[in-house]
Amino acid sequence: MPERSWAPPDPYDLRRSLLVLRRGPYDPAFRAGHDGVIWRATRTPEGPATLRFVPGPRVLATAWGPGADWALDRLPALLGADDEPEAFVPHHRLVAESLRRHRGLRLIRTGLVLESLIPSILEQRVTTEDAYRAWRRLLKWFGEPAPGPGAELGMYVMPDAVTFARIPSWDWHRAGVDGKRSAAVVRAVRLARRMEEAAGMELPDALARLRAVPGIGPWTAAETLQRTNGAADAITVGDLHLPGIIGYALGGVRGADDERMLELLAPYAGQRYRAARLILLTGVAPARRAPRQRHANIARL
Repeated sequence: MPERSWAPPDPYDLRRSLLVLRRGPYDPAFRAGHDGVIWRATRTPEGPATLRFVPGPRVLATAWGPGADWALDRLPALLGADDEPEAFVPHHRLVAESLRRHRGLRLIRTGLVLESLIPSILEQRVTTEDAYRAWRRLLKWFGEPAPGPGAELGMYVMPDAVTFARIPSWDWHRAGVDGKRSAAVVRAVRLARRMEEAAGMELPDALARLRAVPGIGPWTAAETLQRTNGAADAITVGDLHLPGIIGYALGGVRGADDERMLELLAPYAGQRYRAARLILLTGVAPARRAPRQRHANIARL
């Protein structure tokens, strides 16, 4: 049961920094306790691992499973040690206030591409509820119980690339994943080594590497690299809601598109993802005028 610790800068918000990895409140690979302790189940190149993070002046991490040492060797990067939030300069009062309130936020770097890429593919063109449900089903049906106490907590490690590639079409359908998304996942896992190499690339090259796979567009690539590379400038484009939120928060306009969003975020070049995340943390958004996207349970079709 190896342990490592890391002394974060002050202030530091462990929960806020790691919460970006959670895929919904019932993610089998992530648990956030009321005591501030974070649990994470992950698949490393050396095998599955369960990690427990205890907040404090030094964050204490304990790990179980074949991938324990691999995960702990990269603990500082995972918790945001490579991030440089001091490089960020707010240009709007709203952003400055959010930065003041959330100075403990740091952009993390998992170094593991498939575990962020696959759920991002599942989130394409569907409600987050549908995507989270599909992720839970796939982990529980085809993954494996997390090592050590993770299994007692009901946690699961995602399937490996070979298992994902062998999931039958009817089980994708039963999980609520349509053919386009399941095909994109299968194409990605068949290029697993090439995909994982993106974690060590600069942002433009990493985006190009992921987008070379049919079915992986700019939205999915950015959502992945925000987590795997800690890419401060990986702004999400093609999102249904984000342009409208940023347009309203920074420009007071409704119905902004990607082009308008990028214009408003131009002063934050190099830090656009961080700026967008700080804006989202304010909760400022235009009133919803259209009905919510309908839930479509394709497993029943």
